[in-house]
Amino acid sequence: MLVNLKTALAARKLRQADLAQSLKITPSVLSEIVNGRRRPNPELRSRIAIELRADESWLFETFTVIPTPRNSEVVPAMACAGRE
Repeated sequence: MLVNLKTALAARKLRQADLAQSLKITPSVLSEIVNGRRRPNPELRSRIAIELRADESWLFETFTVIPTPRNSEVVPAMACAGRE
């Protein structure tokens, strides 16, 4: 997921459908880009950055999410005091 792209859309108060229309692409294509299922070509990346008035490299930064195990219990350090 391109978190910065979603952030820029929200900051500009734009819906994905509105941005897709101004870019002359389908909303489903833009959704696939935003959700990381499709990579836009360099020309489309540039057009998206121009429309959102944002830095292109920032918009398309990707982050790796490290999933946590489902059965692990995360206990704040203060809650551990006196648990022995």
